[in-house]
Amino acid sequence: QKREAAATGGLGFCDVLFGWDVNDDLYDQESLTGWHTGYPDAQAKIDLDTFRIVPWEPNTAFFLIDIYDSDGSPYPLSPRHLLSDLIERAKGMGFTFRAAAEYEYFFFRETSHSLHEKEFRDLTPLSPGMFGYSAVRASTYSELVHNVIESMDEFDVTIEGMHTETGPGVYETAIRHSDGISAADKSALFKNGIKELAPQHDVVATFMAKWNANLPGCSGHIHQSLIDEDGNNLFASERGSLSDLARSYLAGILELLPAMTSLYCPNINSYKRAVPGVWSPINVSWGVDNRTTAVRAIANPYLAMAACLASGLHGIEKGLEPQDPISGNAYETDGLLNLPSNLGTAASILKTSEGARKGLTDAFIDHYVMTREYEVRLYEKAVTDWELKRYFEAT
Repeated sequence: QKREAAATGGLGFCDVLFGWDVNDDLYDQESLTGWHTGYPDAQAKIDLDTFRIVPWEPNTAFFLIDIYDSDGSPYPLSPRHLLSDLIERAKGMGFTFRAAAEYEYFFFRETSHSLHEKEFRDLTPLSPGMFGYSAVRASTYSELVHNVIESMDEFDVTIEGMHTETGPGVYETAIRHSDGISAADKSALFKNGIKELAPQHDVVATFMAKWNANLPGCSGHIHQSLIDEDGNNLFASERGSLSDLARSYLAGILELLPAMTSLYCPNINSYKRAVPGVWSPINVSWGVDNRTTAVRAIANPYLAMAACLASGLHGIEKGLEPQDPISGNAYETDGLLNLPSNLGTAASILKTSEGARKGLTDAFIDHYVMTREYEVRLYEKAVTDWELKRYFEAT
């Protein structure tokens, strides 16, 4: 009875979800929820279209839920609502949003307990050495690899490819494209699924952008296009290059890239990887099959795709034209606008961006900027191991 009531009428869910950080600490500045509201229940509605059986949890059904205000309107801080609204906006312009994500991540021979006991240092990777694109390493741990691929397929998150990346215990996985909100749903479910499957093989996984200063980091890529009602890719042209629509979409992404950086790179650690020479962008640039450029970050897939789509539609509506593509090393090309190099600067640019506010709403931008500024304040108060080693005796 409760299941049927929840499916038809929804259920209550505390809106503190939007009032605390990644460690469940309450934000020190209130937004739409806080002590001033008493952290009430919001209305949660089950999206029945997301039904699937969890392969690694026998006889367990899974649904995604959406959060609504007490008056039944979409909760303005919900990333899934944010992206859904942009998808509908694109539909009104005659476009279907199609996207796919691919992720890099590390496996370690650890448990959640050992991670904390070791204080996240001296961790044992799944395998040693730098074995990017190694068939040997993937075959050695084929039980894990096949379990990931097969389980995700049963979970309606089809994987197109999975292989080792450079670094100890690093893998990269590409998810098959989907239309609309399903693309972000499958991206989020993949990351969560990996973290649930890994312990069943006596390992843990991290998608952290840069967990070790001496090793490559992890990135995420979003492949995206707009499709017409007949299923044609509107980004392709008969001449084999980008269509005019694609160029405007690209120009919009480039124009709003500095403002949207904090959504693509949402935490302090994200910027430890945003430096030259580590396959991560540092400036506003694009190129054809050029891995030094920005368009060719680790983030909430709903927010990252929303930032992409909002920026692209901005470019289409304004008829923007992109700068010339970069054919050489974008790290060493003069005259390019640098992207924000830290979270504080990125949040500040987002706060004042009219283009971002138009696409993502004032309510969301104000709340999101507040959370990023909070993250910066926590970091600024922290005393790191690097500081102790460098200054304890020398000052």
